Amino acid sequence: MNKIKISRHALAWAIVVALASAPATVFAADEAATKQTPDGSNEVTTLGATVVTAQKREEALQDVPITMEVIPKQLLQDAGIHDIKDLQILVSGLSVTSTGNEAQTTARVRGVGTVGDNPGLESSVGVVIDGVYRARTGVGFSDLGQLERIEVLKGPQGTVFGKNTSAGLINIVTQAPTNERSTEAEVTVGNYGAIGASASYNDRLGDNSAFRIYAAKRKRDGFTDVNTGVGPRTEDTDGNQDFDSVRGQLMLRPSDTVDIRVIADYTHRDENCCVGVTTVRGPTAAIVNALSGGNGVIPLADPEQRLAFSNRDTNQDIKDKGVSAEVNWLTSWLGDATLTSVTSLRGWDAISGTDIDYGGADIAYRVGSPDEGSVKFDTFSQELRLTGTSGRMDWMFGGYYGDEDLKRVESVTTGSAYEPYLSIALLNSIAGLFPPGLIDTSNPAIFLSQAAGKPYGTLFNGQGSNDHYKQNAKSFALFTNETFHVTDAFDLTAGLRYTHEKKTLDSVFTNPNGSTGCTAALTNQQQLAAALAARGVPAPYIAGVVPTLIGYMCLPWSNVQHDGRVTAQERSESEWSGTLKGAYRWNESFMTFVSAARGYKAGGFNLDRVQTATGLSSGGAGIFPVDDTSFPGEFVNSYELGMKSTLMDGNLLVNASLFHSKFTDFQLNSFLGTSYVVRSIPTLTNKGVDMDVQWQTSIEGLKLQAGLTYLSSRYGDDPLPDAGLVLLPGARGGFAPKWQTSAAMTYEWSFTDSLIGRFNIAARHTSEYNTGSDLDPEKLQGAYTLVNARLGFGARDGRWMLELWGQNLTNETYQQVGFDTPLQTGSWSAFIGAPRTYGVTARVKF
Repeated sequence: MNKIKISRHALAWAIVVALASAPATVFAADEAATKQTPDGSNEVTTLGATVVTAQKREEALQDVPITMEVIPKQLLQDAGIHDIKDLQILVSGLSVTSTGNEAQTTARVRGVGTVGDNPGLESSVGVVIDGVYRARTGVGFSDLGQLERIEVLKGPQGTVFGKNTSAGLINIVTQAPTNERSTEAEVTVGNYGAIGASASYNDRLGDNSAFRIYAAKRKRDGFTDVNTGVGPRTEDTDGNQDFDSVRGQLMLRPSDTVDIRVIADYTHRDENCCVGVTTVRGPTAAIVNALSGGNGVIPLADPEQRLAFSNRDTNQDIKDKGVSAEVNWLTSWLGDATLTSVTSLRGWDAISGTDIDYGGADIAYRVGSPDEGSVKFDTFSQELRLTGTSGRMDWMFGGYYGDEDLKRVESVTTGSAYEPYLSIALLNSIAGLFPPGLIDTSNPAIFLSQAAGKPYGTLFNGQGSNDHYKQNAKSFALFTNETFHVTDAFDLTAGLRYTHEKKTLDSVFTNPNGSTGCTAALTNQQQLAAALAARGVPAPYIAGVVPTLIGYMCLPWSNVQHDGRVTAQERSESEWSGTLKGAYRWNESFMTFVSAARGYKAGGFNLDRVQTATGLSSGGAGIFPVDDTSFPGEFVNSYELGMKSTLMDGNLLVNASLFHSKFTDFQLNSFLGTSYVVRSIPTLTNKGVDMDVQWQTSIEGLKLQAGLTYLSSRYGDDPLPDAGLVLLPGARGGFAPKWQTSAAMTYEWSFTDSLIGRFNIAARHTSEYNTGSDLDPEKLQGAYTLVNARLGFGARDGRWMLELWGQNLTNETYQQVGFDTPLQTGSWSAFIGAPRTYGVTARVKF
């Protein structure tokens, strides 16, 4: 096994080195604010000439009636953007967080994103890479390679891009092959043992074809120190980086009217992620410590230490691969309309281990293996669209088909400390209901064995649950988007999309260890009562305590009622979404627009063990298995009033919008104390202001960018059925800071005719917000500011550049997501963001 791993790493490095040393005779032109005219002179280009594909046709940014931010190639490089999470430093209103592992990555726009780690929940913010929609945000979280630009579209985008873009869209456009031969390479070293290399080679294959290949390898030590407690874990850091990525592209032009672009990519991550750090140390921490020789929980909660406790591995092995083909044919139909076909086949496999109790005692964990902890997506998609112009009408008609297979294997294994921990914690909880000294708490570790009438250490042995989920989703859509140029100044855009989706889910539940403890609790309640009486519980109260005892002995992974269950579920949805926009250009410099849109996020199934008091998803906490785990689709009605201004001869862009969005049946993955249930929150209303400024100043080489999002977010007043959600009605939404601002400055200057310097600094400020779905005050994150900077020196012709860089320069410690520490009542933990990092990057071009 080790030989295979070493060979894979060696191969990745070999590809990088080979590409970096490939012969080349023509170097790629550096991106600049000029382009060469036929007579050899330089023609100044401006920000106002920025082209986007937000409506799946090339248009000037300032002509598109959509609130969006565009990050061009040079700024992406200056800011060190490699993946979606890096992007948030430059875009106000965008946040990207990871939880139990990097595969569970969620993007949020204006405070709205997928709430919960269950793969049955689809994305609220879509990710599209080179025209291909990615099944989940986490699936699109990898090295993005050489980028042309990234467009962040805010608000519903379902008319053009489809379902699951109800909050927004991240449209990623990579560099396509060109006819010029070029080689680029990059090497990075930094703190935390960071080392990375990437290289690309671009060349023509003939008069009508070209190719580009890119490869990257990046490694880094973990950001968080780990006390491994009683083991068997040996890895003493967590959150490391170790991945390699290869991406190849082929561009074919078989005729003057046909372009074909084929892309194949593969990424492999072999890392450890993610442990949580304690933010509030509760009373059960003492029990965990006692069962781990004092190495169970940090003595004093202090996230600044970046010290976590975890005795089990958090290994993750993720493979993301795919191939796509885009064909554009300039037909002779309907005034030379363009027919576009985008075909994609993708696979994504994630194996991940988890220390479920987030402590040093061996209480509960999930083994990272294909048979115990894995998620797999296989997707096929096909889109056809015909785009053209007829008189005053720009039109587009299209169809989409998607077929997605999702497989999940979920298990929980209980360790040797599970039984004594549960016994001690439960007995202490019962004792707390009565006057001190009334309940006998001696030798508390054997309490549950006494209640079950079984020998100590036999109630919860080994793997408690092992469940297999197989879901298939087939989606079909027809869409149209038309822009009618009513006058030279006034445009009216109307779009409509019909989506039909059918999902099926087959689930098989098993309890490999036989659930001895739960079986005893359900079949011999007299023994439970006798054990309580023996501990001194007054007779009138015993009947009221017995259900609590049963509930803890029959938690989802140990509940014998799940063993052997086989369920089959099916649901179909047929929904309309659409948009209507009006844009008026007052003059060449100023445009205003108003828009209304209806967005849609598909319903689905909760791929988890669910049990409630009634056996229905609507019930409260209980032990009865739920067969119907479906939840309805989520909808949003959104309205915007915006303006786009192009000033200073196209060198200053000032764009702003007012927005109002009302979500209905908002999907929230809610923890009932024993299991997760997807709740449909009746309403969530978000309204506010977005603003974006880009300025190519009159000072040669100086560019500025800034963004601002003000957000008022509020749940409706409707009462909710769960005690854990009692704080939601009328409250501010989670993950919804009132203010988010971003700013970036880039300055390039000359040392000599052949040597330049380049400096970039970017900052992002976020006001306080709650990082939990249930709005517990312990999950509140205070205001913080992140600052990144990069200083480079290199050749004016772009042949080489040496850069010094730093991220999170002030070393802010902040919560990404806060959560109730599992099984530890009164304790809270959090997944925290990356610390200060710094290093050196060398780039060469030939």
